[in-house]
Amino acid sequence: MRRLLLSSLTVAALVAPAAAEITVGTAQGEVTLPDAPRTVAVYDMAALDSLLALGVQPAGTIENVTVPALRAQVQDAARVGTLFEPDLEALAGLAPDLIVVGGRSSTQLAAVSQVAPAIDMTFGPDLLSDARARIDGYGAIFGKAGEAAELNASLDAQLAALREAAEGQGRALIVLTNGTRMSAYGKGSRFGWIFEAAGLEEAAPGLDHATHGQAITHEFIAEVNPDWLFVVDRGAAIGEDGQGAEATLRSALVEGTAAWTRGQVVYLDPGAAYISAGGYSAMSLLMGQLTDAFSAADPS
Repeated sequence: MRRLLLSSLTVAALVAPAAAEITVGTAQGEVTLPDAPRTVAVYDMAALDSLLALGVQPAGTIENVTVPALRAQVQDAARVGTLFEPDLEALAGLAPDLIVVGGRSSTQLAAVSQVAPAIDMTFGPDLLSDARARIDGYGAIFGKAGEAAELNASLDAQLAALREAAEGQGRALIVLTNGTRMSAYGKGSRFGWIFEAAGLEEAAPGLDHATHGQAITHEFIAEVNPDWLFVVDRGAAIGEDGQGAEATLRSALVEGTAAWTRGQVVYLDPGAAYISAGGYSAMSLLMGQLTDAFSAADPS
């Protein structure tokens, strides 16, 4: 009887279907994963944003989620370290089927891969394209392809509305404030997707593409005299005390620019712009802000 039972189990094992797998594109190339992981740990805030939008609830994430809308949705998730220092013991205790890193946490890919399969979902220079590709990838991994298609269709519609509202709106400058310091960003930079999305002309072509932007002064802003100023407050994004963006910008020189005098200084949502940009909700929020600002502009 025992021999018959073992034979039956052997036959069942031979004819049982192999575990499903899915191949997805990542920042490190294509990776093959087991289909539909049940327990996921997320170290990238753009990934967290898009996964939550798809209805995927992470079992673990970083200790300090500074984006309020995301923090409210992961209150019950286990804390498994920081962007730069994963807690491998806590991660192992969580026993995830998949770990997602990206951006600031991408350097920890090798470390977390000791615990479970991990993917690097960092964005490349084309944020708009990569954001949609990542959503499609998550949809494939978690069996939510239909939901991913809906999110991307929504982004495409919002992008079309933004481009229509921004047509003929002039020249723009993107400024990041960090306490009393300021940096400017142009096409090809971490915030360059805004120029591409809106189809705007740069007020200061040829800016340094460095991660931290090109350091600027009030005199610089006055000299380039943008029609639009898009402002990201880094201190507010990371929850740091200190001088806010408006106080940093305010001076007689900046107040004399076309952007300031026309009321065309837009303070972008700091968390969405600096922390979770590329995530579905962040991109939707930012494109909505931009579209509303252009739509409300005085055409004269």
